[in-house]
Amino acid sequence: MGWKSRTALTAVGLMLAVGAVVAVRTATFKAPAAVDTSSIHLASARPVDVALAAQHLGEAVRFQTVSHQDAAEDQPGEWDKLHAWLQATYPDAHRVMAREVVAGHALVYTWQGTDRSLAPIVLMAHQDVVPVTPGSEGAWTHPPFDGVVADGAVWGRGSIDDKGSLVTLFEALDGLAKAGFTPKRTVIVVSGHDEEVRGVGARAAAALLKSRGVKAQFVLDEGMVVVEDHPVTKKPVALIATAEKGYATLTVTAPAVGGHSSAPPPQTGVATLAKAVLAINDNAFPMKFSGPGADMLKSLAPHSSTTIKMAAANTWLFSPLLISQTAKTPAGAAMLHTTIAPTMLKGSPKENVLPQDATAWINYRIAPGDTSADVMARAKSAVGDLPVKLAWVKAPDEPSKVASTTSEGWKTLAALAGDESKAPVAPALMTAASDSRYMGPIADDIYKFQPLQLAVKDTEMIHGTNEHMTLANVERMVRFYQRLVETAAAK
Repeated sequence: MGWKSRTALTAVGLMLAVGAVVAVRTATFKAPAAVDTSSIHLASARPVDVALAAQHLGEAVRFQTVSHQDAAEDQPGEWDKLHAWLQATYPDAHRVMAREVVAGHALVYTWQGTDRSLAPIVLMAHQDVVPVTPGSEGAWTHPPFDGVVADGAVWGRGSIDDKGSLVTLFEALDGLAKAGFTPKRTVIVVSGHDEEVRGVGARAAAALLKSRGVKAQFVLDEGMVVVEDHPVTKKPVALIATAEKGYATLTVTAPAVGGHSSAPPPQTGVATLAKAVLAINDNAFPMKFSGPGADMLKSLAPHSSTTIKMAAANTWLFSPLLISQTAKTPAGAAMLHTTIAPTMLKGSPKENVLPQDATAWINYRIAPGDTSADVMARAKSAVGDLPVKLAWVKAPDEPSKVASTTSEGWKTLAALAGDESKAPVAPALMTAASDSRYMGPIADDIYKFQPLQLAVKDTEMIHGTNEHMTLANVERMVRFYQRLVETAAAK
């Protein structure tokens, strides 16, 4: 037998061996987040007065608790009105819970459990909303702050983000208190007042709880939802975020001489800045098939096509393919690496004047595994010897720790989310930011999930035009929080 024949046989043998390994790994593949939840005895659902809950959510929307980038534009009186409304609307919840106000308008409620040896659970929902884009009001089906209940939904800014969570949580707690429920495990509710801009309230609440030695079993905040048409399965999937990206904004400043635009120097400050921004933007962080983003796909693979299952079971061979497929959309790509987004520019105040300095703002969402130090080092390397200054707008928020998918808290949330949605449950990475990122000192396991059911296209209304929550989702939310508290706080 010649060497060519031996080489061909060897190649065939290797291919068969690889094929066998792929086949075995595919056949025996199990989702990484698949845990036995049979030990979790879920509380039964109580009746929900959907019409009354929707009415209350509409009322809450009417309080214009809008957080502006400039705090001087906020209307503190709107938060005062919301607080008074919560107390008047949910008297039974306020009867059983101790209420504290920190940092001006952040709220901390404590429903003391009968067994103080048990770690408490912390439930979160913020009070503030983002502004409505000036000039877009006419595009809304119903005025953004009228809280109209129509066409099977509650309409208005904050109906989902995040007064939807705040109101349905209080609907559940008030109903439980009225029914005489007494928690064995302490329930703590944290409601920040400035989540959309500064997070001062949540930080103050976390500091308060830490000073008292609180170490929670888990924290649950807003974040992911039940996606009705998930791209991987084409069916509903309940996504519970186990981590969120860090947040940092970098300023790039190019000092310049200034002067009249009729006699510009060979290199203006704006030109230098443009080169620096392009250099930073083009030096993207590599995509990696790892972490919560990868765990999501692996968890959904058993519910998807054989091809996806085979790829997820054999990432040693197919990770480049998985990365390329996942990165076909900006949202998918964001799950796999630290993102770089130039967002703001400042130069001269007049078109015929050379600026004395030109500045750009670049927003980063830092993936678990990277740090703000990595971001700064990469930016400095990208600009090289360009005469620019790099600085943080404020101290960066590092990526959160990745929460457990084997803990009792995860089992409870996964069991309940699966039971309510009748869909597979998967961990995920939250690419936006929430107040819960400040709760690291009081909890190892921080999850982000709202039991809403939304199609992918529906998520565009969050922070956008025509934000609304369907009555079906109002009912789901109240029922979920009721069952969660009765399940987690009863043991």
